[in-house]
Amino acid sequence: MSDASHGHDDPVPLHGLEGSDVLRLALLSLAAIIAVALAIGLFMDAGRQLEPRPIQSPIAAAAPAAPAAPASVTSDEPLRQARESVEREIAAKAPEYAVFFDRLHGALPAEYDTIVNGFAREALDGKDLSIDALLSQAVRDLRVSNGILAAKADGPALSHIFDIQLRMMQALAGTDPKLCVDFLYGGASQAFFAFSAAHRPLVADMAIAGLEAIGSGRANQIDRDAPTDTDFNQLSSAMKSQGVNDAEVAAILDGKTPNPPIPDARMCTVGQIYLKTLAALPEQSRLRIYALAVSLMARS
Repeated sequence: MSDASHGHDDPVPLHGLEGSDVLRLALLSLAAIIAVALAIGLFMDAGRQLEPRPIQSPIAAAAPAAPAAPASVTSDEPLRQARESVEREIAAKAPEYAVFFDRLHGALPAEYDTIVNGFAREALDGKDLSIDALLSQAVRDLRVSNGILAAKADGPALSHIFDIQLRMMQALAGTDPKLCVDFLYGGASQAFFAFSAAHRPLVADMAIAGLEAIGSGRANQIDRDAPTDTDFNQLSSAMKSQGVNDAEVAAILDGKTPNPPIPDARMCTVGQIYLKTLAALPEQSRLRIYALAVSLMARS
């Protein structure tokens, strides 16, 4: 999804859809929520070119120019050393991220090995690996492989994902309303990457919240119904009761582009009202919407 000031086709309106239309509706009406979770990954990917102090394995730096031996006869020792180098770099330069990786190792050791071995192979190939991009890739891989389990988490673990997203928007609002709107709509920018690199504890909290929800989902296996039209109507009405007008509701829930565009500062405020209002819905309505949003994230 682009910045709120950019034009795009108006999607199907929020109201009056039932049954099989709910998933299609959610792809549109929950676009902002999904963008919040995906935006970190989008912005961090840009960081592969922006990070001023890349991680580069000393093994890769010292490797001869000759072609690599076939995998079948290649020793595991270079991979092991490269992996240890990557792990040391994370621990030394981003201890907040190291907490996430430690928890990932304890909860899903096979996933951890796959992810970190992938980083080590990139280092051996001579690629520059920014620490923020490493976390982004780990979160993305984990979301694809296990993210659907987060939708089955208990209420507190599922809700915490969105609590952290609101905290991110609030932090952005105090820095630059334009960045706040970019985050809401999933737009990438170098300015946002600089912000995220300077707020690693918060970014790490987002990653850990997702991991904890996956763990809760594995343990609880809660199946929830899809959100209903009534759920979305409640959300729309509650937002309007907080002073959000029809055009602003449509910009958030239906993805419609207002004309004239809503100023960034106001759109940032509306996005925060959106997440706060969603958090205040009746528990079952709220958890149905949260679960569907997380399910869609896992398939993205």
